[in-house]
Amino acid sequence: MRYLIVILLLFFMHNASYAQGGYYKNAATTPSASIRANIDSLNNIAHSIFLTFPDSAHKIAANALILSEKSNYAFGKGRSFLNLGIIYWSQSYYPISLFYLKSAIANLPKDQRLYLSDAYRALGRSYSDLKEYKQGLSNLDTSMYLAGNDIERLAEVYNERAYVYYHLKNYDKAIELAKYSLKLDRSIKAEKNIAVLYGHLSSVYASKMQYKTALADDDTAFTMSGKVHNRRLRAYVYIDYAVIYNKLGKFAKAINYAGMAIALADSIGVIDAETRAYEALVNSFELKNDLKTALSYQRKYDVVKDSLSILNKMKTVTLVQNYYELNSKMNGVALMRANDKINKARIRSQDSIIATLVLSVIVLMVILSATYYFYKQKKILSTKLQQQHKALLDQKKLIEVQTVNLQTVNSLKDKLLAVIGHDLRTPVANLSNIVEMFETGYLTTKEVHGLMKNINPIVKGAELTLINLVEWAGSQIKGRSVNSSNVDIFLLGVEMEQTFEHELQYKNIDFINNAYPGQGVLADENHLKVILRNLVSNAIKFTGDKGKISLTTIIEDNELLVSVEDNGKGMTSNEMDKLFYLNTHFSNSGTSGEKGTGIGLLLCKELVELNGGTLKVTSVVGKGSIFYFNLPLIKAYA
Repeated sequence: MRYLIVILLLFFMHNASYAQGGYYKNAATTPSASIRANIDSLNNIAHSIFLTFPDSAHKIAANALILSEKSNYAFGKGRSFLNLGIIYWSQSYYPISLFYLKSAIANLPKDQRLYLSDAYRALGRSYSDLKEYKQGLSNLDTSMYLAGNDIERLAEVYNERAYVYYHLKNYDKAIELAKYSLKLDRSIKAEKNIAVLYGHLSSVYASKMQYKTALADDDTAFTMSGKVHNRRLRAYVYIDYAVIYNKLGKFAKAINYAGMAIALADSIGVIDAETRAYEALVNSFELKNDLKTALSYQRKYDVVKDSLSILNKMKTVTLVQNYYELNSKMNGVALMRANDKINKARIRSQDSIIATLVLSVIVLMVILSATYYFYKQKKILSTKLQQQHKALLDQKKLIEVQTVNLQTVNSLKDKLLAVIGHDLRTPVANLSNIVEMFETGYLTTKEVHGLMKNINPIVKGAELTLINLVEWAGSQIKGRSVNSSNVDIFLLGVEMEQTFEHELQYKNIDFINNAYPGQGVLADENHLKVILRNLVSNAIKFTGDKGKISLTTIIEDNELLVSVEDNGKGMTSNEMDKLFYLNTHFSNSGTSGEKGTGIGLLLCKELVELNGGTLKVTSVVGKGSIFYFNLPLIKAYA
């Protein structure tokens, strides 16, 4: 298999080497995200600066167009054509603008409706500037349809339609459309567009000779031009002021505003605005009948107009050079693509030969791989059989261990039955004899009362034995569940003292409850009662007359250490080692001959562990024993 993988890798590397041999191999596929991002960035820059730096914007858009053509990026190509179209429109080269805008519409993807709307709107404006108003309105209708619900684009379309109706001298329609455009722009706070719209409205009202309204709109446009930093708009507002004040016969104001317009237009290089300002200035002096001054400014106007004509000729030459240079580059890309097709055909032919060779090798490798596969399967099957054999041996060992455990449990069962037969039969028989003798009159009430006091410890021991047997047998049959709650060890100690009151008095044993009152642990209360009942019962059993038993609690590391200590017989280390194991547990007679099964401590160990603790013992022969275990504290106490 490894040889097959190596051959396939060589085949793909061969194809990749051809793909890397030229940029145009990849051009047939979708360009990478980085290439698209680069082209989109160039188009964004060109669009943002075309009104301020049209020549720089032209170079950037042309570069984006060449890159889009090379990478076959239709969206980038369409946007580049769109940018070039509006750049040529801004420079008043309307026929060339039409060419690029139509190219944009042809190349923009159909799903890019908003950019198509921009292209049709620019196309409509260019037709309008060429005075082909019917064609202009038709394209603006298409732009409006494609704009859909985009408020900014709809506002721009209404603005352009107002421009068309203004030139058609349908001033009322122009005002209606301009005001609707103004409403849309206000809804999205497009302040730059709002400032320009007020300038347009002023021109319309001035044409209708509504000079008061025109001046109010110019005032608004003037104020907003400063806010949005549109110096070009401010220059044209100065010109509007000059024209209107000439109409109103206020020549001093007109001359003042015309002078400010000339200074501002000259500072920002807007020669068209400068010529219009000179026209207004000449008109002012002519209307004042100051023909000498008017002639002086007429000469300056002629100089500016001549310089504008020379500049336009220079721009036209540059325009033609740029146009042919861009077309030359586009043709170069087309030629490279044609050569690329020839190269691709050659590559396909070579690929066919290589594919045939590779296919032959693959067939051979498949045969070898099949042989190797069957060999591996045989080996895997052999390994599985060995694992199954080992699993059978492990299962056999487990069965043998379980058999030994069952025998141990069975032996324990026999022992428990024997204990039940001996330890429980005696107190029951004694009680039965006492009852029978009392009924036949052999015993008085006083004698029965005395016998009952003597036999009570034996009955209590039998009762505890029976409870332990029931608890242990239940755990062996169905397991245990823990119902944890907040348990106070001190209160359980009080209960234990009451439970074993007679036994303690009988042996004259002091029970000392040293547990912390109110100290809560998280444990099963019934389990703790069984544990303490067995530990206290054992302590009484192996403690002689006038002995002492203590219940003590100590806090250690967020746990409560519970201990039951006596000063009784004690145990050897050998006895302690056997105490908590099922197959080695035992039971000794108490200081008064009390009998037991030994099952109680096994039960205590199991219950302590179920509650998250460990049962341990320390003992010294003749000095007594301490049984102790740990339990988790309630969080509030911890």
